[in-house]
Amino acid sequence: MARARCSAVRARRSRRALRSGTTISAACEGVAALASAAKSTVLIGHDWGGLLAWFFAARRLRPLDALIILNAPHPACAAVAFRRWRQLRKGWYLAAFQIPFLPDACLRFNRAWLLGRVMAAVAGSRAVFSPERLQFYRAEAARPGAVTAMLNWYRGMVRGGVPREMKAVFPSIEVPTLVIWGDGDAVLDSSCLEGLDRYVANLTESRLPGVSHWVQEEAPEAVNAIVTAFLGKTLPPARSPQAV
Repeated sequence: MARARCSAVRARRSRRALRSGTTISAACEGVAALASAAKSTVLIGHDWGGLLAWFFAARRLRPLDALIILNAPHPACAAVAFRRWRQLRKGWYLAAFQIPFLPDACLRFNRAWLLGRVMAAVAGSRAVFSPERLQFYRAEAARPGAVTAMLNWYRGMVRGGVPREMKAVFPSIEVPTLVIWGDGDAVLDSSCLEGLDRYVANLTESRLPGVSHWVQEEAPEAVNAIVTAFLGKTLPPARSPQAV
């Protein structure tokens, strides 16, 4: 019962954030709270987590030693890419998720069976997610309110405060930034990286040909090696950062 009540509270908060347009601001404040006690912070984000990381770094809410992004476009670059056919044809699901109730019910049905199939399809290979791993994600999605909370992020892309914030003027991100991008991404086109150097002063890009959207799941050894090498050049040897 306690878990169900917590999930329902998260879903209600997600709906309120969607209506008020404060989704990004509230989430960035949450990240800032997590990082407040750290002496050294490396912020790492993938997909939606990556989008939040871009906003967080641009707003400079807390000092960062490094920023690492995995298959997540900078908001300003995404605002341009999502007006082009190359990205629109991959992002059709954004429109589908705007329909009320139906996507929620479909993804929640039969213990989130469809969600597991979608994750496997986006991966492009059954080897990316083991049955046990997919079962874990399905169990999390099947919790009360979880699917609606997930979908509200996509609804916020269209109806909430995200589009307005993505059109804002973005200051240059000065912290050392690594972008790892799987070029086999089925939902985000590599054109989302165009113009990135205008917004990041100290940028390192590393592309993994043929690797899917789930870059850290599909190529963990390569991702870990790239991250380790990047941090080895970026951070002083004596520092032991807190990753958020």
